Amino acid sequence: MATEYNITNYITVIDPQALTSISPTLLTISQAKDLWYKVKPCGRLVRPVAPTRIPGRYLSHQEGLPKLPVPSLQQTCERYLATLEPIVDEEELSHTKELLAEFQKAGGVGERLQKGLERRARKTENWLSDWWLTTAYLDYRMPVVVHSSPGVVLPRLEFSDRQGQMSETLPVEYLGGKQLCMNQYYQVLSSCRVPGLKRDSVVNHAHRSRPPTHITVVHNFQFFVLDVYNSDGTPLTVDQLYMQLEKVWSSSLQTNKEPIGILTSNQRNSWGKAYNNLIKDKTNKDSVRAIQKSIFTVCLDAPMPCVSDELYHSRAAVQMLHGGGSRWNSGNRWFDKTLQFIIGEDGSCGLMYEHAPAEGPPIVSLIDHVVEYTKKSEMVRTPMVPLPMPQKLRFNITPEIKKDIEKAKQNMNIMVHDLDVKVIVFSHFGKNVPKTHKMSPDAFIQMGLQLAYYRMYQRCCATYESASLRMFKLGRTDTIRSCSIDSANFVKAMDDPAKQKIEKVTLLEKAVKAHRAYTDMAIHGQAIDRHLLGLKLQAIEDLTSMPEIFMDTSYAVANHYNLSTSQVPAKTDCVMCFGPVAPDGYGVCYNPMAEHINFAVSAFNSCNETNAAHMAQRLEEALLDMRMLLESTPKAKL
Repeated sequence: MATEYNITNYITVIDPQALTSISPTLLTISQAKDLWYKVKPCGRLVRPVAPTRIPGRYLSHQEGLPKLPVPSLQQTCERYLATLEPIVDEEELSHTKELLAEFQKAGGVGERLQKGLERRARKTENWLSDWWLTTAYLDYRMPVVVHSSPGVVLPRLEFSDRQGQMSETLPVEYLGGKQLCMNQYYQVLSSCRVPGLKRDSVVNHAHRSRPPTHITVVHNFQFFVLDVYNSDGTPLTVDQLYMQLEKVWSSSLQTNKEPIGILTSNQRNSWGKAYNNLIKDKTNKDSVRAIQKSIFTVCLDAPMPCVSDELYHSRAAVQMLHGGGSRWNSGNRWFDKTLQFIIGEDGSCGLMYEHAPAEGPPIVSLIDHVVEYTKKSEMVRTPMVPLPMPQKLRFNITPEIKKDIEKAKQNMNIMVHDLDVKVIVFSHFGKNVPKTHKMSPDAFIQMGLQLAYYRMYQRCCATYESASLRMFKLGRTDTIRSCSIDSANFVKAMDDPAKQKIEKVTLLEKAVKAHRAYTDMAIHGQAIDRHLLGLKLQAIEDLTSMPEIFMDTSYAVANHYNLSTSQVPAKTDCVMCFGPVAPDGYGVCYNPMAEHINFAVSAFNSCNETNAAHMAQRLEEALLDMRMLLESTPKAKL
């Protein structure tokens, strides 16, 4: 392990239980011991090593991965038409067929753009990755809060009181027997998004010859640098870290400080302008740089409003997503930071992450590792060496910066009031029931979502589900289009009294198989959405007129995702949450466990047609009805 970069070595986990009894006053030693067990490291840290110094294993693994393929033009056009059939009317579909026929003509614009993409694929490690980072994230000017950055709600866990020594290396992951690209794991620590006036960037300080050795801790809107290594390069022990965190806590009890972090929640162009103004001051610039360079940020939150047990998980979700508003903890964040671990005084704990460097699965894999690691018990002797006071980061607030903060507060509060989130634990069954009927659990859940939406709106809609492209070098995601001809046939038949149960089961089985086939196609780089995006961006790069297929109504409908969904499976009993991508849409994330499923459903209150609680209820009903259909039909019984 000593020679390999291990990203898990930096993670700090919080035991939320002890926080419930701690008030925001100066802690006694007794309280301090209690408090420590909610903020403690998962294990002994090792010296950070830049990826450029990794000998052999990581680099050879990456070099052995295949390149992302460019699908054939004809294949993508045919599959694109098939995905449009259940969501556009016949007249629009007929018009799109004509446009696609023209687009595919020999020697035409489509063939020329396809050849351009293929040239790009030959010359680059991944023809999509740079484009995707830019178009999906860095050029995106909406706030990262709600619109881009997911949150993760963790359970109230009991952690071991002792720490062990980290010795394992970061293992290579596999999917279907094939190695996955591990690059995203090396992008999440000591990295940060940086705002620009028109385009953002991402800085990663872990790649330097001397990676950072500090985290940042924020409490009552006040940021601190906490070094997690001693001067001799050895990591701080649990007791040392506790004492340092106690110092942070006790020296930041004032609650009247300006919430400088709330600036990071603003619309990106506005934040870019405010950022340039903020860092004109050298003290401010140095403080911002310290946050950006830190391994990650720990947010020690003030109490949130009390809610019933039924609403607890939903309230915890919004705390992780946006902090609850300027009155609560939205200023106790640096939303550009890739990783922020969040601990509330009531026991809430979780994290949020900025989406540009990585997808959800690597983040959840870290959570799984951390939670599992905290169960190990092995004492480490604490050196009797006095530690310096953690450095408080100073900000000089000018009248102009104060004005920017007030505007960011207003905008944040608008977002907070607009977001509707419902987290449910579907306790009736989990992966076990679909597996019993030889069905993919993910495909089964997706058909439940299709049925729930159809029952609410009497129509099918464009549906996004994230598919990993990590089988390929530097792979990110493509789209699984869960709404298909087969899913439409099933949801329309499900409540039709004229249809026999055996026919409904057959249609469900066919829809599940179609979704499984599309998923397999997507993870092997043969889906349509990133290919169509590549053709569109190739046209822009070639400075040619935009092809008509991208100006077509059908293309707009296909990319208006009323259902934006993601399965983020974890061993930990947690759930990820994010906002909708359409004003009249839903965001749905789920973690299917063996015997239950965690769902987070979001919608915007500003849309009268959507309601997260109603969608969650319809989803629960749909899944139960599907199980009943299978269990009450002779063909489905095993």
